[in-house]
Amino acid sequence: MADDCGPTNPAPPSTPPAPGARIVHCVKFDKDLPGLDRPPWRGELGKRIYDSVSKEAWKLWIEHSKMVMNEYRLNPLDPASQKIMEEQLQEFFFGEGAKLPEGYVPQRAKG
Repeated sequence: MADDCGPTNPAPPSTPPAPGARIVHCVKFDKDLPGLDRPPWRGELGKRIYDSVSKEAWKLWIEHSKMVMNEYRLNPLDPASQKIMEEQLQEFFFGEGAKLPEGYVPQRAKG
């Protein structure tokens, strides 16, 4: 389920980094941005995400993961569903789907 994406110049994050924030070189945005506060996943994948995914990119994953859960009708408690989500997570950040589409503009928050 890879999307066909080329090199991008995404919009800057919506919030400036807090003083003393942990900065990572984000694999999704290809720039230095504030990193996550803790590993969001268990194991080696969680460490890799913690080391190279920004908070802004993680927000994109959360929205994408909702679509994946609904499309595949996954049960978060089912080990088979958890494996599918892990594969999708790996692909989203480190596979062919890692780059944002050309001309990507983040959605504005509602309200």
